[in-house]
Amino acid sequence: MNISLPGESRSGNRHANHPEDQNPSPMAWANKILAKAPTTTRGHIVAAIGEFAGTIFFLFFAFAGTQVANISSNTNTGTDITTTVAQKNPAQLLYISLSFGFSLAVNAWVFFRISGGLFNPAVTFGMWLIGSVTFARAILLGVVQCLGAIVAAALVSVLFSGGLNVSTTLSTTTSLAQGFFIELILTAQLVFAIFMLAAEKHAGTFIAPVGVFWTGGSLNPARSLGPAVVQRSFPDYHWIYWIGPFCGALLAAALYKLVKSLEYENANPDPEADTLSHAVLPGAEDQNPENHENPDNPDNREPPRSSPAVNGSERSDDTCVERKID
Repeated sequence: MNISLPGESRSGNRHANHPEDQNPSPMAWANKILAKAPTTTRGHIVAAIGEFAGTIFFLFFAFAGTQVANISSNTNTGTDITTTVAQKNPAQLLYISLSFGFSLAVNAWVFFRISGGLFNPAVTFGMWLIGSVTFARAILLGVVQCLGAIVAAALVSVLFSGGLNVSTTLSTTTSLAQGFFIELILTAQLVFAIFMLAAEKHAGTFIAPVGVFWTGGSLNPARSLGPAVVQRSFPDYHWIYWIGPFCGALLAAALYKLVKSLEYENANPDPEADTLSHAVLPGAEDQNPENHENPDNPDNREPPRSSPAVNGSERSDDTCVERKID
């Protein structure tokens, strides 16, 4: 019997007790392949995974809230579950709006650093128009967003009782033209809000998901596509949920380009911009040549910012002030 002491190795049989080294797992193979892939390719893969998962989470929560609101608005007894409502009431509409809003806020915050937390082909289209994402990335994200919406609708259809009733439909008193311009204007507001909060990098960028929450709407082609595919039902006006949002994104991009070309930053200067830049970049003050000591003139220093005329032992910090005695 061969016994190896600590620090010794058996020649030719070094990995005998590690079968995973002889038969690498699929995850190990995937890691090796991704490690050899170019950085751009890995970025596309990560962004696609993030948008696919994020769209599923966002719309699953939103569709589930809509389904629960529709079921609760009916007097359901026995095994027959009714999800259709003759007339929606304000409480039901508020519940559905909050389901979409909170779901979007949470998932946009979670996936913001991974893929941008877009979850919307119209928003992705707008980000491409202003140059925040490449054409290849925009196409890839749009495809996975639509797939994620279909998966989310299918999950809600399987897991919740009653017929799936989360589709976007025009009311009987809304014309095609009205529906189109409602989608266009509200999507333009949504996309422009994302441009100014997320695409424009500033000290408030971290709070972008909170700002997106207040838009509240699901002005999203993928959101309309998912239930339509699962139910195999495409109304003849389904096109307005695609053309309207994309035209809204185009309008938002045009407005964004206009204010950028006019240098909106100079129209209303931020008085706290310098303070915020130091807060974001703590080393910015050290990079200012005026704050460095001049070796030819040691006395040319910025005076301490704490209370004056105190001894080193009486100072609240650990700074020691040296005095030059002539």
